[in-house]
Amino acid sequence: MSDATDALDSPAARPRGARLHAAIGKASGWLDALGFAWTVPLLKLAAGDNPREQFDELRRVLVIPLIGILVFLMLWAGLAPRIQTSLGAVPGPVEVWEQAGNLWTDHLREREKAAAFYERQDKRNQKLIEDGRADKVKHRTYTGKPTYLDQILTSLKTVGLGFLLATVIAIPLGIASGLSRTFNGAINPLIQIFKPVSPLAWLPIVTMVVSALYANPSDWLSKSLLISAITVTLCSLWPTLINTSLGVASVDKDLMNVRRVLQLSTAKTITKIVLPSSLPLIFTGLRLSLGVGWMVLIAAEMLAQNPGLGKFVWDEFQNGSSQSLAKIMVAVLTIGLIGFLLDRLMYALQRAFTYSTNR
Repeated sequence: MSDATDALDSPAARPRGARLHAAIGKASGWLDALGFAWTVPLLKLAAGDNPREQFDELRRVLVIPLIGILVFLMLWAGLAPRIQTSLGAVPGPVEVWEQAGNLWTDHLREREKAAAFYERQDKRNQKLIEDGRADKVKHRTYTGKPTYLDQILTSLKTVGLGFLLATVIAIPLGIASGLSRTFNGAINPLIQIFKPVSPLAWLPIVTMVVSALYANPSDWLSKSLLISAITVTLCSLWPTLINTSLGVASVDKDLMNVRRVLQLSTAKTITKIVLPSSLPLIFTGLRLSLGVGWMVLIAAEMLAQNPGLGKFVWDEFQNGSSQSLAKIMVAVLTIGLIGFLLDRLMYALQRAFTYSTNR
């Protein structure tokens, strides 16, 4: 009897619709984490779910947000021409979209120039080899101006380095702070003092220290990039440190008692008990730190003159052309969209590595 029941409950024996609904249910959390929650009602509609319920859900997760965006665009388009600046009227959505297209065109044009440069270099080197002058062969890197997409990649690389340094520093300190009241008491005043410090205050100090200690920068890590990354680190490590400490301190006492009974070493206690239990709060801290780091980066790049979105905004502001304001607004929207995507990425990682979000 039990064998027959097990056979009926097996995935193969379930109706196709039930299996489809189960698959959609499993995928819904990931789709939500990646910002595609609006696709879940569509999938459920295709699977034959109650149309009224799914249309209500679709209205909530897709239609209402789209209406909000549409109202914002209408207000922007209506009010922007009425605001006059030293560079002319504030650009509306159409002008900003046109400048976004121009930036993309400039990127393609610069890539064509780079491809032509390397093609000429290869032909010249090949001719030198054929003429028996291989010792004259040289390989140079194209030194054209960075495009808008190049500056986006530079900003991502900088914030990634700063965030990585912040994580490496903050998580061990947070674990130590959560496990030891003495250590927590010693470090807490420093956290409260340094946490509110602006990146604009850190930047001159970081610049002087890096200039003194990093006198011979390498090609892959410029001095300005390192200055920006360290500034991001100093401003973004606090949320991870605080949330890690809170997560470790709130580990179930019964689990810690089990550790004492089993006489686990400190390393095993951390890896087997502390980290799995505190991962949800650690990831919350990481998400906050990445958001703070991305905001700090723009100011750091402006002042450090490190190629990136911050420097792009500053250069356009200094340029003062009729198109500069529209390009700055393109950068503002780009910064916001990238910040959203980075948060979604961290949320997806949190969902992958923590139990609480998968229950």
